[in-house]
Amino acid sequence: MTDTPSFDAAGRLVAEEGFGDNALALTVTELSGALKRMVEDRFGHVRLRGEISGWKRAASGHAYLALKDDKALIDAVIWKGTAAHLAFTPQDGIEVIATGKLTTYPGRSKYQIVVEKMELAGEGALMLLLEKLKAQLAGEGLFQPERKRSLPFLPGVIGVITSPTGSVIRDILHRLADRCPSRVVLWPVAVQGVGAAEQVAAAVRGFDALAPGGPVPRPDLVIVARGGGSIEDLWAFNEEAVVRAIAACTIPTISAVGHETDTTLADYAADMRAPTPTAAAEIAVPVRAELLAGLRERGARMERCARRYHERGAERLAALARLLPTPALLLDPQRLRAADLGERLRRGLSHRLADARGDLARAGGALRPGLLRAGLDRAAHRLAAVWRVAQTLNPDNVLSRGYAWVAARPSGAVVTGAAAARSAAALSLHFADGSVDVRVERSGGRAYVRDKPDQPTLL
Repeated sequence: MTDTPSFDAAGRLVAEEGFGDNALALTVTELSGALKRMVEDRFGHVRLRGEISGWKRAASGHAYLALKDDKALIDAVIWKGTAAHLAFTPQDGIEVIATGKLTTYPGRSKYQIVVEKMELAGEGALMLLLEKLKAQLAGEGLFQPERKRSLPFLPGVIGVITSPTGSVIRDILHRLADRCPSRVVLWPVAVQGVGAAEQVAAAVRGFDALAPGGPVPRPDLVIVARGGGSIEDLWAFNEEAVVRAIAACTIPTISAVGHETDTTLADYAADMRAPTPTAAAEIAVPVRAELLAGLRERGARMERCARRYHERGAERLAALARLLPTPALLLDPQRLRAADLGERLRRGLSHRLADARGDLARAGGALRPGLLRAGLDRAAHRLAAVWRVAQTLNPDNVLSRGYAWVAARPSGAVVTGAAAARSAAALSLHFADGSVDVRVERSGGRAYVRDKPDQPTLL
């Protein structure tokens, strides 16, 4: 009988089905799928309490994190639609209660929870989140006093960000009407719940983006207001988006969230904190009656100052006037000088008149009648001699002795020679008793002057 060596089933090279083995081998995919179905069926709705670790918001909008305690850790994912409606912004180290369902990822042999709702695990976690965010924003300098702006003394337009249906807006309008009626522009928002923080932040940015002189007036002051409530009710005003919007706003802001004992991060970022919305209205504007009283009091002071100044001026003028000389003292020397000049002028005119009379007498003595007649005779003789010469030179005087002078027609120029007469077409002969017009004719190289055709005169 041949010895058979001992046989180890684990050492077989090729798998074989054993006796009584009626289970077929599963593929990895089959096993992963079975596990996935079992986990999702068994843990389709779970609530986990744990601390957030590795919080990360992807560009797609999905959020990835892990929930852990002191002994275990489980991965978690929050899809984009759910992450956008979380009531707070998760941070590492915050203890939360996450509600969702378990699922597996066969590609990595991992399991994770798909979070459908996330809440803070008690007020302690809420306060821790608040302190962490406060420390972060303070470290960035958003709460520094140097960033605070002074509020306008008398804003023309006040922007109010609050619920349009609550008592807050009515209290603000009522107090403004009592103190100093002002123009109010309301930006209605939700003041608690999902999406409230985004609405408040958008309203702050919206007021800040308004252009001066536009259809919607740009406020000179913005009030962010809400009535009292629990820390959960006021949580929207602790959100990072709201705090950053208020800190970046170029319009002076007043935070009036809750009652006197309530404090939010919006209070630290605003330029002024008001304990209540009503107090915000009191801070925003002065009392009109007090302003008018102040104006009247200042007007009375100005009137008293002006009257006192006038009175003191009159006193100084009177004191100076007593030091001035009298008008008589000032004018007497001038009167004496005027009288002296008048006397000198009178004497000067008398002397001048006497001199003129002497000159006239001397000139009149030279004008004797005999001298005048002798002068006139000499002038008459000279004039007669000149006239005789003129008579002898007058060409018309010789015409009576049978002479005539010839002129060309029609120019009237005097003809002084035969050549000029021959060249003229017509002549005019001037005699003592008149003139005769003649025509010049040429025949056989000679020129004839004809008064009548049958009586030629040879030239």
